[in-house]
Amino acid sequence: MLTKPSGLLLIDKPQNFTSNDMVAIARRVLGTKCIGHSGTLDPMATGLLILLIERQATRLQERFLKLSKVYRAELTLGAETDSWDAQGEIMRTLPVAPLTLQQIQAAAQTLSGEVRQPIPPFSAKKINGRKMYDLARAGRPVQDRFNTVQIHAWEDLTFNGKDKISFTLHCSCGTYVRALGLLLARALGTTGHLTALRRLRIGSFDVQNAFDGTRLKTTPREEIVKFLKEPVLPTGGNATEEKAESWDSCSAAEPRDTEAK
Repeated sequence: MLTKPSGLLLIDKPQNFTSNDMVAIARRVLGTKCIGHSGTLDPMATGLLILLIERQATRLQERFLKLSKVYRAELTLGAETDSWDAQGEIMRTLPVAPLTLQQIQAAAQTLSGEVRQPIPPFSAKKINGRKMYDLARAGRPVQDRFNTVQIHAWEDLTFNGKDKISFTLHCSCGTYVRALGLLLARALGTTGHLTALRRLRIGSFDVQNAFDGTRLKTTPREEIVKFLKEPVLPTGGNATEEKAESWDSCSAAEPRDTEAK
């Protein structure tokens, strides 16, 4: 009988896969149902997803969820979708005035520190036990919801001179990067939506050290096991004090949304 693997598996999640897809594949390949993860990535997003395998790792899940995150994103100005990303339907358009990179940097600076962000209507945040995206798909009006997050830094801002802004965002847990993109667009006098999103780091864990998620289904079990890391939290200032929603597939049926979060 094979010994059940245990530890952390860093995955570079490919586009058009949900975080649950990656958990389900890992369960089949590794032969265990006891797998959690360190924060949801939307299907459009790519990048670092940490799978927590067996109880030695899943018992630390809430603490992993609280680690800070780093993302690289692309924002397209002028069109707002119902999901605030490229997978939604365009709901309205606004003109984009001529902008400079300096104006964009100044607008981003106003969205630094403690930021009150709107929660996307197409998210798994629950209202009275129902997920917001279920209510949105059913056409049920939902009152705007907000939460407060910490935006540590906007870095490597670039602008194509017309309607596309790229940026690296350092943020606390609970951050919806598509919400920050929308806030940035509004601060520039227009609207917008995310057209690309990649998670680069969770705490001190880097996507450069992750296993290629496109190979997870076809790679032999013994090869994947070699990538497992000890379930040890990094020391230092990478964890925030904000409460994060968590789940443990050993005892819970499904993950809560922490986004791109």
